[in-house]
Amino acid sequence: MSGVFEQVYALVRQIPPGKVATYGQLAHLIGRPRGARLVGYAMSACPSSAGVPCHRVVNRFGGTTAAFDTFGPGTQRALLEAEGVAFTPEGCVDLSLHLWQPLF
Repeated sequence: MSGVFEQVYALVRQIPPGKVATYGQLAHLIGRPRGARLVGYAMSACPSSAGVPCHRVVNRFGGTTAAFDTFGPGTQRALLEAEGVAFTPEGCVDLSLHLWQPLF
């Protein structure tokens, strides 16, 4: 399983500041179109020392998760806003502006 996790981490490292990817999008890119939950497991198991910008991964609606609120509620949103990511009035990332489109 760790090989799959490493694939996920390699992809997440490619997401530039100001962009996000969804769990399902990443699953599709590693060849597991129904593996969004697997990507979630990888994100939750990622050691902080790995240099993976896990805060740039959101759900299919652009929602953040408490799992990335390591320094208190709203950490993931604060990190994304610091990179210039805009949120909708409903509190989700505006995917029309910030969804990462890899070139491969």
